[in-house]
Amino acid sequence: MTDRIVIAGAGAAGATAARTLRAEGCTGRIVLVGAEHHAPYRRPMVSKDLLAGTREIDRCLLEPEKSWAERDIELRVATRVADIDTGRRRLWLSTGEPLDYDALLLATGARARRLEQHPPVRVRSLRGVADIAPLRAAIEHGPLLIIGAGLVGLEVAATARGLGAQVRILHAGAAPLDRTVPPEISALVRDLHAEHEVQIENDVRLAELEQIDSRGVVATATDGRTWTACSALVAIGAVPDTALARTAGIAVDNGILVDEQYRTSAAGIYAAGDVANRFNPLLGRHERGEHWNSALAEGKAAAKSLLGQQITEVDIPWGWSTQFGVNLQFAGWTSAYDELIVRGSLDARDFTALALRDGALVGAVSIGRPRDIRAARDLIATGAARTPAAWADESTDLADPARISVPAVS
Repeated sequence: MTDRIVIAGAGAAGATAARTLRAEGCTGRIVLVGAEHHAPYRRPMVSKDLLAGTREIDRCLLEPEKSWAERDIELRVATRVADIDTGRRRLWLSTGEPLDYDALLLATGARARRLEQHPPVRVRSLRGVADIAPLRAAIEHGPLLIIGAGLVGLEVAATARGLGAQVRILHAGAAPLDRTVPPEISALVRDLHAEHEVQIENDVRLAELEQIDSRGVVATATDGRTWTACSALVAIGAVPDTALARTAGIAVDNGILVDEQYRTSAAGIYAAGDVANRFNPLLGRHERGEHWNSALAEGKAAAKSLLGQQITEVDIPWGWSTQFGVNLQFAGWTSAYDELIVRGSLDARDFTALALRDGALVGAVSIGRPRDIRAARDLIATGAARTPAAWADESTDLADPARISVPAVS
């Protein structure tokens, strides 16, 4: 019975789950609880349009605020689920209000990873709308130092340069986006930023980040090098927000552990989105998705599972990043050890790079070819394999699975 459903978290996964429940015919009570002061919005715009000031939050909402009431979904903003009694199937909101539930979806997302030391006043993070104003003020005040060359760090760097700020990036890894794309693409991203006067310092082991006085901050590496700026942004990834689940005694390991049906270790409780560590049968291991599109897909699938539908599809992660007007799209799972086949031209920034393992497609990165990324997701899901020469042949359409899925020649 699912007459009473509560969703903890009003991000992409939680909001999508609520909408899916109604679309799938759920007629019971649905309460969507969100900690932020805004109705669900498109988080990828935080580091781009919203930070740049080219779009207001009202134009970034998933849908008009009134539509939640029109769907008979109770949206509670600026509110958290504070505690859960899994045995009684009862929870308490941060307002003190108790709610009984038949099913509960935990979509509490992730929070920005912080440095171990206590952050000084002029050090910022960026995760949601509330972080935009102080970061925008820091950008306008003077040079910005960014710690981390992942998606958020690079996108903020591009936005800050567009606002006229001087920017330098310090990165612990060997190359920008080294966790997301192959080395050849990392080099392309590095060159793109260099063209816009953003210098990326790689292999920086940060020893300390401190405020030197009221005017700025200084970053010190373990090898003694130092960098100064008016302010700093720490963009070193995110950690799943599992505090609520831990307190309730729900199994947690790099996120809330869920099975293929998004079920947690507690009866009647599910999890989806950035906080969920789901078993992926394609990989044979648990995996935590951290992209916007994955959150949308997981929210939809978890809602269907909650209603008793069997979930069989495996979501192939994909996402995008816009930097200096260049739209980089990626899908699947790539690593520095994959064989890379390039269709098109990296120099011209018009290409699709295919990551292969034993001839099978496991990932793709593209600029200017979104149709290829859509096709690559289907091919990755089916384990499509060919010879490197066949993959490189641009006369073969990636969207034609009958021609692509020929077994690789040994």
